[in-house]
Amino acid sequence: MASSPPPILIGRQHECAVLDQLLADLREGNPRVRVIRGEAGIGKSVLLEYAADQASRVTVTRTRGYEADMELPYASLHQLCAPFLAEVEALPGPQRDALRVAFGMTSGEPPHRFLVGLAVLSLLARASEARPVLVLVDDAQWLDQVSLQTLEFVARRLLAEAVAMIFAVRDPEGEASLVGLPELRVGGLDAVAAEDLLMTAVNGRLEKRVRDRFVAEMHGNPLALIEFSRGRNAGELAYGLQPDSSAMQRTVSSRIEQDFASRLASLPEPTRMLLLIAAAEPLGDARLLFRAAASLKITPDAAPAKAAGLIEFGESVRFRHPLVRSAVYDQADPEERRAVHGALADATDPALDPDRRAWHAAQAVDEADEEVAMGLEQAAGRARQRGGVAAEAVLLQRAAELTPTPWARGRRALAAAEANFSAASPDRATEQATLAELCPLSPLDRARLARLRARILFARSRSDEAAPLLLDAAAQFAGAASPLARETYLEAISATIFAGRVHGPAGARAAAIASRGSGAPPSGSKAADLLLSGVSALLADDYETGGPALRRALEPLANEELTTREATVRWLLSAPVALEAFIHYAWDLNAWDTLSSRAVRLARDIGALGALQPALVYASGVHIHTGDFAEAARMIDEADAIAAATGHAPHKYATLVLAAWRGDEGIAADFIKDARASAAQRGEVSLLGATGYIQGVLLNGLARYDEALAAARSGVEHDGFNFSGLSLVEHIEAATRCGELDQARTSLGRLIEFTRAADSGWARGVTARSQALLTDGDEADDLYRLAIKELTHDRVAVEAARTHLLYGEWLRRSRHRSLAREHLRMAHEMFDTMGANAFAERARRELLATGEHVRARSTKPVTALTPQESQIAALAAKGMTNPSIGAELFISPHTVEWHLRKVYTKLGINSRRALPDALAVESPAGTRNASAMSPT
Repeated sequence: MASSPPPILIGRQHECAVLDQLLADLREGNPRVRVIRGEAGIGKSVLLEYAADQASRVTVTRTRGYEADMELPYASLHQLCAPFLAEVEALPGPQRDALRVAFGMTSGEPPHRFLVGLAVLSLLARASEARPVLVLVDDAQWLDQVSLQTLEFVARRLLAEAVAMIFAVRDPEGEASLVGLPELRVGGLDAVAAEDLLMTAVNGRLEKRVRDRFVAEMHGNPLALIEFSRGRNAGELAYGLQPDSSAMQRTVSSRIEQDFASRLASLPEPTRMLLLIAAAEPLGDARLLFRAAASLKITPDAAPAKAAGLIEFGESVRFRHPLVRSAVYDQADPEERRAVHGALADATDPALDPDRRAWHAAQAVDEADEEVAMGLEQAAGRARQRGGVAAEAVLLQRAAELTPTPWARGRRALAAAEANFSAASPDRATEQATLAELCPLSPLDRARLARLRARILFARSRSDEAAPLLLDAAAQFAGAASPLARETYLEAISATIFAGRVHGPAGARAAAIASRGSGAPPSGSKAADLLLSGVSALLADDYETGGPALRRALEPLANEELTTREATVRWLLSAPVALEAFIHYAWDLNAWDTLSSRAVRLARDIGALGALQPALVYASGVHIHTGDFAEAARMIDEADAIAAATGHAPHKYATLVLAAWRGDEGIAADFIKDARASAAQRGEVSLLGATGYIQGVLLNGLARYDEALAAARSGVEHDGFNFSGLSLVEHIEAATRCGELDQARTSLGRLIEFTRAADSGWARGVTARSQALLTDGDEADDLYRLAIKELTHDRVAVEAARTHLLYGEWLRRSRHRSLAREHLRMAHEMFDTMGANAFAERARRELLATGEHVRARSTKPVTALTPQESQIAALAAKGMTNPSIGAELFISPHTVEWHLRKVYTKLGINSRRALPDALAVESPAGTRNASAMSPT
């Protein structure tokens, strides 16, 4: 394509130096990212051209956003990746398939955008093996949403790849885009540079007062300085450009656009229409433009537009500046715009580019048209298959607007509302839901609408207001004999879990009773149906009935074959309810481990980061209870990183529980304060209930029993689905230490009732230990020993260690010092190994009281590793390859290797073969040594 040389970079020495350093770093293999921000015409595109011109020995790939293409998913990303598509087949299978579906190269399950992002990262990393890669993205604020999100994902994960990315973003339109990435803000030229640039564009000399006025009016904007002086001599500029005062109130960019528009008025009609066709079609395909012109019976005459400096023609068509494109389009009469879009629809191949054809056809009509609406609906379906849910929402919304019949309009508006909700646009979802509500809907669609409204409410505030709406939707589904009924009842119970209500008309028990009386048909998933039956029995009947019913759901939940992505997503949606029930009612650590591990694996397999974040949080809880705090911390860190990358709110529960067991009072206090504020704001009452248990653990560990008693009582009194049983355990210990034996006995009665039907060593162990705290003599001795045996067998190391501590304390006060030392020594070693510092200190003080000398613990070299280094090292030690590790952790193989080199240095080894031995630390003392102390 023929192009004019870029303007001289007067006054941009600093910006050029920043880009020069970026390119120097890139040539040395160091990735860099920079977001160039500034108003229209400030020189962002020129700086991108400068970077491209200076990028010797570098592969340059580029794309730019167009307003007209914002609704076509992956359009910009496809353009950027085009030079590297020959390498797609070399990517790991899930990444290869995701990228091929996203780009329309094949059909398949809709890919998750983060799996597409990982594929793009891997593709760029492979390309950079031959030579560094520079990615240039202009007008990033106008990229289609999924392309922008994907490129942001890649930019945030560049660590060891020889890849640099430079984005140009127009503000204020793009203020919310790419926030948090390194920025290069570009402002107006200073007075000296602006005058220098102005003098290169003006014929003749300007008086200083005229020059100063002109520079001041243009605010140092280079495009404004050049365009407003273009073709004018010093005399024409002597009295300024704008005689009316209102012009001074407009922004510089709007004044530039108005100047471009004024040039259009002098162009011949055929030339102006040719420009309008080009403005309406961002592909820049000259052949398509001329076919559309022929359809309108226009004789192409581009010469006047080229002479006016508005456009360049070659094999491709390129406007001088995006403001020219917008000026051309905005100045056109609406009837002219519709005619142009109609011609472009006729000229676009329906087989090769049906989506763009449908969009042009939609812009060509100003009244309802079923054929056009159907074309948009079909395009929306293709967008969904490529994973472009935001584009799907816009296409369906426009389809609803153009639908002539009320029934079809309501159906399409409802689909648009659901797509907007999936695209995280609840306001637009509400608008479309309101439109759908005004139309006649089938009973099934009415139920879908009710469920959507509940979901929107729940997303905005996790209060119990959503539960009645979900129950109503579930009842409507049941009335329509829809398999969605049971799924929606599970959603209602899930809503009550977060809202923190068991009883009452909007509580979990009400949802359980309603589900059992609904007569809802099977959902199509044996696991989901058994889970709903089990949870409903727990809530509506009693623990003795509910426990066995819940356990019947475990095998299908753990092993049910999931043959489609949709089935996997539905399983992941039901996982939190299942996990909460098995943790807090069945006290089943093995089920917790099995289900959370499967959730992590399934979420990784389909690239569902939204589901992976909570799955990691649940899995971290298993490691907390088995005493592997380091692995728990790694999982929590990964979950927090995913939350940051996806914009989701981080889950606080695991962070708080881990801080409590570690005895990190400062960290726990800060998190609890934030959690309480968040809970109050969002109505997430269950978080308030959880803090009772969490503070109970923390304060009991610190031996501040009065405070622990008050904190644990708030958890005990909390009317919630979860944490009540765990809070009872904390309350009993604190109450016995404070001499509040009546309170302790009341809580013990509730705990015995709570755990009676739970067939687990965890339940039997904490109950026996709690009973021991309220008894004495041989009975207490037997109960402590039973508790140690049960908790050790079930791998609940933190509670086994705690039982050794309590048993040792009781033995010391019973004057059995020798035996007390054994158990206190065991407790101290276990807690010290885990990193449960407050409990370890409590055990140390007790040991000192027995006359025991406490040895300091040696620090192992593995503690020098960061959480991600530890995770990568552990996977590599298991024999996983770098690509497999990268796919598992959503990073590139280069980043894996970069981390491994740091691991080798820290551990003093030189190959991955030495990793297993270097990482072979002792098992947490909770499992190994507690077994030795268990009574036979």
